[in-house]
Amino acid sequence: MPDTITATCSALSATDEPLAGTAAHVTGWVCLEFPGAWGRDVLDGTALGPDLARELDARADAAGVRVMFIRRPGRSTAAPDRRTVLLAQSHPARSWCERLEIGFPEDLLDLDLGLIAGTAPGLGTPVTDPVVLVCAHGKRDQCCAVLGRPVAAGLAAEFGDAVWECSHTGGHRFAPSLILLPTGYTYGRLSTQESVDAVRAAARGEVYPTGLRGRSCWDAPGQVAELAVRDLVDAAADELTVDANSVVAHRDGRRWVVDLEEWELPPRPASCGAAPKPVRPVVATGVRALAP
Repeated sequence: MPDTITATCSALSATDEPLAGTAAHVTGWVCLEFPGAWGRDVLDGTALGPDLARELDARADAAGVRVMFIRRPGRSTAAPDRRTVLLAQSHPARSWCERLEIGFPEDLLDLDLGLIAGTAPGLGTPVTDPVVLVCAHGKRDQCCAVLGRPVAAGLAAEFGDAVWECSHTGGHRFAPSLILLPTGYTYGRLSTQESVDAVRAAARGEVYPTGLRGRSCWDAPGQVAELAVRDLVDAAADELTVDANSVVAHRDGRRWVVDLEEWELPPRPASCGAAPKPVRPVVATGVRALAP
């Protein structure tokens, strides 16, 4: 794990807080290239202006997708002639990623965001290799910038244009934090080399276990249940699904039920400078195979 300052939220979290079940619950993604200044929240109007931000927020909420900003690793703030947009769906039954270009942020309003809930809609060019998003949203929390940017730079040296710095991913106390698209598998507390290994595994269709927070399409109990089963069986990225009863199913027909509990850990800040609050992680206490 990278060196941290002991007073930061990420260092305090690393002492005892489990990673499993901490990925943001997101199924559909809209990632807009925006290298200029970001506000604390992507759709707070700082970057896009209040009218466009308000409209995008409403449309994203209606479609059940998350809007994020992305930029190339580094500190350039020059607006590109054409902006990359990444669209992705993370459910294992229909995971996909497409890339397109637009001239201006308001061109997003020409897209039917509701299509992201289904199979690949053909709005852009299919992306077959993993896309890497590394949180570097310093306006949101210093840990993301201090710990995320070196990891993003190291990954870019290895994987080039597949790597982006991104806005808040949820859970800066787990920085450095990265997301792999289209799967939505989310990682925390990885070194640069571990991050490289995670991307290489994703390119093979595998799921790298170290630092794994969960697959974003599941809620926290579902993420914990899936990872508990992954600890016991080999499964490719899209071979496991989870239902509302924490039953994990393999594509080959095998099924497991995972027993879960909610723990309470001592208070700590969710962000640097925030007031300490109790943390209640969901943890797996048992895994039982079900009859075929």
